[in-house]
Amino acid sequence: MVDFKNLETFVWVVTLGSFRGAAHKLNTTQPAISQRIAQLEDEMGVKLLQRDHRAVLPTPSGRQMMLYAERLIGLRAEMLAAVRDRTAMRGVLRLGVSETIVHTWLSQLIKDVNTAYPHLSLEIEVDITPNLQARLLAQEIDLAFLLGPLTAPSVRNRVLCDYPNAFVASPALKLGSSLMSAHDLAQYPIITFPRKTQPYELIRSLFNRPDLPSVRLHASASLATVIHMAIEGLGIAVIPTAIVENEIADGRLQMLTTEIAIPSLTFSASWLASPDALAVELVAQIAVDLAQRPQAPPRPPPSRG
Repeated sequence: MVDFKNLETFVWVVTLGSFRGAAHKLNTTQPAISQRIAQLEDEMGVKLLQRDHRAVLPTPSGRQMMLYAERLIGLRAEMLAAVRDRTAMRGVLRLGVSETIVHTWLSQLIKDVNTAYPHLSLEIEVDITPNLQARLLAQEIDLAFLLGPLTAPSVRNRVLCDYPNAFVASPALKLGSSLMSAHDLAQYPIITFPRKTQPYELIRSLFNRPDLPSVRLHASASLATVIHMAIEGLGIAVIPTAIVENEIADGRLQMLTTEIAIPSLTFSASWLASPDALAVELVAQIAVDLAQRPQAPPRPPPSRG
């Protein structure tokens, strides 16, 4: 009888194209992976994999085996999802998160996951989208909430939410409510997302015009720092309004009316497709439901009476 562990190992070797990648994914050694594949080939009586100088590839028999192996492992996952007590789900899910999500609904997600799957642990890493993309593809994280979707082989995506951006500033700058042109905005430092991110490149391109003065871009990997700098009047921040609703409500920041239209940021849940991705898909669904749920309004400003 075919061992499911050997079958799962075969699927990951083919999916990742290497024994090393499968060993990392399955938290074991390359010799152990080689032994499982050898056992599977002995059981089937055919060679399933061939190696060249770049990758491990399935033989014709291996390609046929892959079709059945994915179906069998997928069916097992379906069975477990339908029959077992999901609250008994155990293990560790490595979650990578963009900081915008941290400042909006990540805390509620953790509460919802703890309620639904009390024995499932989350290891959370906060990083910029380019780094999250690389880490997901390298199997260093299992699920990423990032600016997406991520286009790559075997990656699945679910849209989470859209966050509008706006120019905001401290009332101390006395910019008023009149329409501000790009030239008006360029007179002040612009505070925004870190370099190598989509929002930073967008802002840089908007102000990279020959008719405008050279704009000073203050980039920070910490959105809390961006908000603090804006409150202190150190420049005009470009940031999702959902992050600064409370600061706007209590008068520490004000939204500026500008002639520049900034596209919204679309966030996605992304993960690598695999037959054993049940826990990842369940957490991704919780995130989708939460992100698309109407959010509570910001707390009212404190009474001054």
